[in-house]
Amino acid sequence: MLNRRRSSSSDLIILIGCSATATCWYGKAFNLTQLYSPVIMDKPVCLIDTGSDGKLCVQQSALQILQQIQQPVVVVAVVGLYRTGKSYLMNRLAGQQTGFALGSTIESKTKGIWMWCVDHPTKAGTTLVLLDTEGLGDVDKGDSKHDTNIFCLAVLLSSTLVYNSRGTIDNRASLDMPDMFGIPEQTVRYVTELTECIKVKSSDEDDDDSSEFVKFFPSFIWAVRDFTLERKIDGKDATEDEYLEFALKLKHGTAKKVMEYNLPRECIQKFFPSRTCFTFPFPTAPENVSRLESLDPADLSFDFLEVTDRFCKFVFHKSQVKKLKDGITVTGRVLGHLAKTYVDTISSGAVPCLENAVIAMAMIENESAVKEGLEVYQSGMEKLKDSFPLELKDVSSEHQHLSNMATQTFMKRSFRDTDGKYLKSLEENINKLFDGYLCQNEQASKRQCEDLLSSLSEPMRENLKQGFYTKPGGYDLFCKDLEDIVKNYNSQANKEVKAEEVLEEFLKQKSVDSKAILLADQKLNEKEKKIKEEIEKAALLQQEIKAKEEKQRQLEEKMEAEKQSNEERMRQMKVKMDEELRLQREEADRAMDSKLREQAALLEKGFKEKADRMGQEMEEFRRQNAEAERNKAREFAMMIENSNKRHEQSMAIMMQQHREQMQAIQEKNESSSGGCCIL
Repeated sequence: MLNRRRSSSSDLIILIGCSATATCWYGKAFNLTQLYSPVIMDKPVCLIDTGSDGKLCVQQSALQILQQIQQPVVVVAVVGLYRTGKSYLMNRLAGQQTGFALGSTIESKTKGIWMWCVDHPTKAGTTLVLLDTEGLGDVDKGDSKHDTNIFCLAVLLSSTLVYNSRGTIDNRASLDMPDMFGIPEQTVRYVTELTECIKVKSSDEDDDDSSEFVKFFPSFIWAVRDFTLERKIDGKDATEDEYLEFALKLKHGTAKKVMEYNLPRECIQKFFPSRTCFTFPFPTAPENVSRLESLDPADLSFDFLEVTDRFCKFVFHKSQVKKLKDGITVTGRVLGHLAKTYVDTISSGAVPCLENAVIAMAMIENESAVKEGLEVYQSGMEKLKDSFPLELKDVSSEHQHLSNMATQTFMKRSFRDTDGKYLKSLEENINKLFDGYLCQNEQASKRQCEDLLSSLSEPMRENLKQGFYTKPGGYDLFCKDLEDIVKNYNSQANKEVKAEEVLEEFLKQKSVDSKAILLADQKLNEKEKKIKEEIEKAALLQQEIKAKEEKQRQLEEKMEAEKQSNEERMRQMKVKMDEELRLQREEADRAMDSKLREQAALLEKGFKEKADRMGQEMEEFRRQNAEAERNKAREFAMMIENSNKRHEQSMAIMMQQHREQMQAIQEKNESSSGGCCIL
């Protein structure tokens, strides 16, 4: 059922479910971007079903599909009474004639919520997720709460909600309004119960936070099927949207019936950031309706096809990518986590909370972000390891490059890491890995240097075995051969990280042979032997100093690499902070624009008292947004401060090592004197 599509772009690496990193040993990365091929489904699958215990449950197979979708998703859900043709519209959005089951009997055909993921036809790099919900009001279900939960989940999961009804916007008139402008009884219940079924904040208080729904709710499309009336208001032709707005028009008064009449209309106006309407005529002759999915387009009404085409184009162009609180983009993977979180909450008898869902998503995504960042770093360093031993500057350069890429990968996926806990985990793990790779590079360097010295000193070993140096003047011959070995070694191993240290150990070992040869050399008197011995001691001490100086230089390189990595990390954190603040402001601005439009409409229609109340609500809304923005800025400032503290602590440890090594070098220099026959 699943296919994976190759990218048509030749410069991209496409993988599913793993990191793609390609680097060369000298630190140039030709592509470290993690990319995923879109998941293509040839038919829908059940996302949410009812278990044997009567509770809603998420299907694991559907979650596995969503897990593979790393792209942003536009989620379009359709709700409405059963047998109103919801599934047909969803099939058309999928670009197919069949797929979602169409019901032609009195039973609701779709059970639970079904999902179909397809390439978005107009938004590149985006997946269109279609959710077809179980028909509401099926008498056989007997549990009205089940319908409310389905409606609630459709609202929570979608970025566009299509409400599908048949005939007119109303079936039941209210008060003295004309019949065509009432709202169905079921719609009244589902919409008004949203305040009891969804919470924005996780506080234990029963405060009504529905005023914030507009920040997170989907756009609203009302699809009226089998529409036969003329769209006229006061004798004048009306557009579909004008028809909808007239249907949502409030009545003046405070009587109970007026309040009941106004409540669902106010909820639709206040909760959903935008709304539009499409009126569909009968698609075909009544005897053909049961075969709608198999009919040739020629057998369908031209007007019906024209509205269907306009509806699809509108959804494709106007439906936005699904966002979480604070403007966080939802991918297929996150959508799967959201569905599970909301369904588990509902099944437990609790009320779904947007803030709690975001916190749960943040934990899951941040843990995965750390893992992905480490995979990017480790896969690149493993490739580099194939070229060990290398100069320290090459290892440090690639470490710095891959560390930056790992941080970038982490930043791309993470959100709400308010205390910097996950970024700290990434840093610490990268530093541990880096220390490990440095150790492996040193071991490789040590082996190579030892092999080189072993090869260069092979003739000397043969001479020692044959007693070549045990003769008058043998000490000078030994020193000359040793000088040649050291000279050749330095010319071949001068860039190895362990070159000086291995040479120091080699010379210490050879000093044993040197002393024996010196004692046996009858050409030298005791005074000359004493001088030679002092010169050799000085040479060994000088080599020890050189080894320590090399360690010092390498430590300074490591400190510089850490400094530059920290600067880049600070830069990326600033970019992340600016982006999250921008998304938070945009979310608040969209909600405020919606509220301003509603307030203007209320004033225009003479509802001054309601408009004044909305004005007070908007002032509180502004205050809360400003406070949220200040809190976000404080959180980021604290993250940066903590990261800088960790950097300062790390640098302090290295500085202490630096001071200790400098002191050791100075002490050795003070005790060093004389020339050196070897060096």
